[in-house]
Amino acid sequence: MKRVLLSLVVVAGLAISTTSCSKAKEAAKDGVEATKEAAKATGDAVKDVANATGEAVKDAANATGEAAKDAANAVKDGAEKAVDATKEALTGKAADGKKLFTSKGCVACHKEDAKLVGPSLKEIAKVYADKKGNMVKFLKGNADAIVDPAQFAVMKANLAITQAMKAEELQALTAYIRSVK
Repeated sequence: MKRVLLSLVVVAGLAISTTSCSKAKEAAKDGVEATKEAAKATGDAVKDVANATGEAVKDAANATGEAAKDAANAVKDGAEKAVDATKEALTGKAADGKKLFTSKGCVACHKEDAKLVGPSLKEIAKVYADKKGNMVKFLKGNADAIVDPAQFAVMKANLAITQAMKAEELQALTAYIRSVK
């Protein structure tokens, strides 16, 4: 009987052990499945965050690009207005300079596009632009002749007229000379 009892205890122990192993295997299997699901959910969450971040970066880049375009257009518009205002001012100065050129007798020696006694206004404007000369300084008697130095003796007599002019008159006169094209 002892043997039967012992056999029953062993069989019961095996049954309990088998049941416990089964439950442990089942629990382990459930744990693995839960871990897989958690990993998949984490991966999906990371993917969602990455997509949202990418979209936010795209939106920020687009907004920055638009802001840069707007700023560039504003600068361009401002520059165009400044150029227009400068042209307008120079046109006014050039018109005043043309009146001075005529009234002070400069037309006796200079024509716009042909040499008379002195060089043409086109030639004067070109040489002063090319050599980055200062016409006002020359007309004030404070710079050497750079257009036609051989003719300086003829011009020297007329420098008294230009030396007596105000700075704004000389600027208008040079604006007119530079405007001749």
